[in-house]
Amino acid sequence: MYRSVRPYLIEAGIVDPVVCYQGAVVADPRTSRFLLHEPIPLRLAREAIEAVQDEGFGLNCYVDDELYVAEETPEADRYARFQHIPMHTVGPLLDWLTKPPTKLVTIGDPEQLDELERRMKGRFEGRLYISKSLPEFLEFASPKVTKGSGLAWVAEHEGFAAERTVAFGDGENDVELLEWAGYGVAVENAHSRVREVADWVCPPADKEGVAQVLEALLESRS
Repeated sequence: MYRSVRPYLIEAGIVDPVVCYQGAVVADPRTSRFLLHEPIPLRLAREAIEAVQDEGFGLNCYVDDELYVAEETPEADRYARFQHIPMHTVGPLLDWLTKPPTKLVTIGDPEQLDELERRMKGRFEGRLYISKSLPEFLEFASPKVTKGSGLAWVAEHEGFAAERTVAFGDGENDVELLEWAGYGVAVENAHSRVREVADWVCPPADKEGVAQVLEALLESRS
């Protein structure tokens, strides 16, 4: 969500366009305006909600950069606290939803979500982008977007090329990002699919691996 990343942008003094929501949004931190927004078509979103609920899972629904849930659950509450954002309880999502959501997220046991991911990909192949961001978060987005497509939009907007771009990733949803960039770096504890497409593997976050790569790159150019 843009609203969850904005405090970090302010702290870091970043004013360049930022890719959010798996690439469905590119936002301008100077104005908080969405330069790009590719939500899930409403009919398709409703079909996905019904399919996931029929499997016995709840959903987070994101509309206008706000988080909505059918009911407050320990999983939804944990997610809201993790992201430092408010949560709005609206009752049955299919009764409430009238606008295309930016994305949908299911929270649950990692192994159960692995099974759900396989079933949902089988049902929605080519119609939805489905991927895990963390082992316990299964995300649904428009089939037109990935983090790679979001960065490609920024590259065209800002005037830089893929071959001059370094991208870092750890989650399954970073695969397309590393595939797009000229040089892809996976952190040591990354998802196996991310390590497979990476050009290099850096130390994990607790050893500041990304910072090590950036500092080495800047030193090599000085």
